[in-house]
Amino acid sequence: MMEALRGSLAEVVELDLITPAIPVFILLMVLEAYVLHREKRIDDLEELAEQGRLVAGYELRDTVASLSMGIGSLVVPVVITSLLGLGGYLLVWNLTPLDLGSGWLAWTVALAGKDLGYYAFHRASHENRFLWAAHVVHHSSQRYNLSTALRQSWTPLTSWIFYVPLVLLGVNPAILVMSGAINLLYQFWIHTEAIDKLPRPIEYVFNTPSHHRVHHGSNPQYLDRNYGGILIVWDRWFGTFEPEVEPVRYGLTKNIETYNPLRIATHEYAAIWREARADASWGARLGRLWHGPGWQPEVAERV
Repeated sequence: MMEALRGSLAEVVELDLITPAIPVFILLMVLEAYVLHREKRIDDLEELAEQGRLVAGYELRDTVASLSMGIGSLVVPVVITSLLGLGGYLLVWNLTPLDLGSGWLAWTVALAGKDLGYYAFHRASHENRFLWAAHVVHHSSQRYNLSTALRQSWTPLTSWIFYVPLVLLGVNPAILVMSGAINLLYQFWIHTEAIDKLPRPIEYVFNTPSHHRVHHGSNPQYLDRNYGGILIVWDRWFGTFEPEVEPVRYGLTKNIETYNPLRIATHEYAAIWREARADASWGARLGRLWHGPGWQPEVAERV
């Protein structure tokens, strides 16, 4: 039976583009810090020192917390994610009769489909509190720099479900995993204030630092907007696009005020547990998991 399989978990796991990119991430963060520091007026240097900030845009404790979350996201969920996600892909791959091969058609479907699936998953992670409990980690910093891109969840155990249709359509799991890595690598550079708006054609089609700054904003008009990964056209088509106009306030509507990685990773799960214990019915408890993070049972009952 094993000989009949069209792929193995080990073969897919070996396709790692992220780890070799880590030195590049570090170099780009140093470059970004230098650029932001050069743009800061000399008069502000004393103020930066008083605030504990190494350079404009960076703060030591916040940066360490982001890097810790990034390291944890590579280590903590790796076993479960491999079994559920990659194992699930391979199971479906060996059940579907379709195979797009490894040419341009397969890569086009994989890259475009991965980005559309990412839009759907990302949007669901803002509209469903159970998914938000994992994703909120990425929004927990009140800073916005390249280290914020590395502030990732330790419990990304549900995203793979959104990409199963691509495997059913005949996308090889190895190509799907590579497409996911490309999508993730692209999103690293858009986490910066060092790049202003780009030429209009680029801003119209692609996700850019300007668009993603909006996504990380806690300003009322910026909440739950600009979910795209590589492309911003999904947001334009599905009505979730918002341009960057006023200065962005980063972070959550209610910030957690901690640099402890364990608390950052688990604080929303703990909040759901506390609130669910106080609910009077199982309907309310399930509602907390299904609805968005601002949902309250009494509000739903009045409506």
